Amino acid sequence: MGALRGRTAFMSGGSRGIGLAIAKRLAGAGANVAFMAKTDQPHPKLPGTVHTAAAEIEAAGGRALPIVGDIRDADAVEAAVAETVAELGGIDICVNNASALNLAPMRDLPVKRYDLLQEVNARGTYVVTRACLPHLRASDHGHVLTLSPPLSTDPRWLTHCSAYTLSKYGMTMITLGLAADEPSIAANCLWPRTAIRTAAVQNLLGGDETIERSRTPEIVADAAYEILAASPSLRTGQALMDDDVLGAAGVHDLSVYHPDGLTDGLAPDFFVSEGEGLLGT
Repeated sequence: MGALRGRTAFMSGGSRGIGLAIAKRLAGAGANVAFMAKTDQPHPKLPGTVHTAAAEIEAAGGRALPIVGDIRDADAVEAAVAETVAELGGIDICVNNASALNLAPMRDLPVKRYDLLQEVNARGTYVVTRACLPHLRASDHGHVLTLSPPLSTDPRWLTHCSAYTLSKYGMTMITLGLAADEPSIAANCLWPRTAIRTAAVQNLLGGDETIERSRTPEIVADAAYEILAASPSLRTGQALMDDDVLGAAGVHDLSVYHPDGLTDGLAPDFFVSEGEGLLGT
């Protein structure tokens, strides 16, 4: 618990799903969590707001600083980072969690939807990380963690969804580039091996059938904790998978990350080939 006690994380998104799970895991280790998200009022299809998330984060044991805002607005991000530093004393960890999803091919994707993907995903990662950078440099525990996949040249990830793939790979490239440019800061990417039980999976990626074959967000949260609690000198410039991180930490029983203890027949996440690294397949 000591490694993160009193540390401050700044996160994009975080009002639900994987982001909220990571925020609560860090809070449980004694960290402060500032997070910038748009959901000020309840949404009919999306659970949680910045206010309900803040209550859950503080119940987990950390201090929460919810900030309503859009990471596409660079000035608003700078103001949110300044507020975090003023309230919490600095920033040790930057988590790029916010992401837009649209799997339409070019013929069905209007330019404004293309722009949204790039602005939230790739540009948002750049804006948030750059705003945090001076404070990460000043920390002796500077970490950047981006929820984006390992790079791949497999054309299957360009078929029907090249705009989304570009945006997610852009997040990865920006993070790996930072690792090369800033050797005192650990900058890594994290991606789930399987589909995760989130609103996006429920609403856009298969509904109940896929949810039943998905792990809980806590697997990503626990992997994120292992990365962020470690010394920044331990690993940087890597695109990591959640189960690989947990395995390296000695966690091999992953049944706890499914409500029914399922370890086989799980749905692979996007950018993961069917059966790749999945137990029992």
